[in-house]
Amino acid sequence: AARSLHTIDASCPLVTKVHQEAKRFARDDYDILLIGHEGHEEVEGTAGEAPEHVQLVDGPDAVDKVSVRDESKVIWLSQTTLSVDETMETVQRLRERFPGLQDPPSDDICYATQNRQVAVKAMAPECDLVIVVGSRNSSNSVRLVEVALGAGAKAAYLVDFAREIDPAWLEGVRTIGITSGASVPEILVRGVLDMLAEHGYGEVQPVTTANETLVFSLPRELRDARR
Repeated sequence: AARSLHTIDASCPLVTKVHQEAKRFARDDYDILLIGHEGHEEVEGTAGEAPEHVQLVDGPDAVDKVSVRDESKVIWLSQTTLSVDETMETVQRLRERFPGLQDPPSDDICYATQNRQVAVKAMAPECDLVIVVGSRNSSNSVRLVEVALGAGAKAAYLVDFAREIDPAWLEGVRTIGITSGASVPEILVRGVLDMLAEHGYGEVQPVTTANETLVFSLPRELRDARR
């Protein structure tokens, strides 16, 4: 603003929703138990909306450290890119300690994150190798590697680009599963498919477990530009 620069807020609406929930329940003087990973940018942003009311719960093992002022006014929220299974395990542990724990008004975990985890669970048992396209600082991409291994994949690796794939990973491999983080450009996934085709893995079988129909409006400034 000081430099008269024009800004556009391109925050994910699902993340903004969690921010609004944090502010709303802080106004009502709730203790907010935020399930997420310490140091993650999204967790810092959400906690920053109501620092006096938010406590971070980094997984099931952190539940015993939680303390609240009034057990009748406790609610949990979550980082949008977590493992669904691990989050619900944490919620269950919290509910054992605080039976009056309230759920968020709507699901906090991103639908794209959930759908990818469900798809990976469906394909992993048939895969000798799962390759997740995504960045190491992407929580949902890292979770996909964990989900693949937990669901039965013999091996799983995270890569940013096709060139990071080690040909040694392909030795003795017949079936490879490919997935990507929720915000990975399609061109990076295509690059991995093209590279694998060059190594003899040319047959591609899509795995569909959900059809995503949700569409978000562009920021107002971009809608005007498109018109």
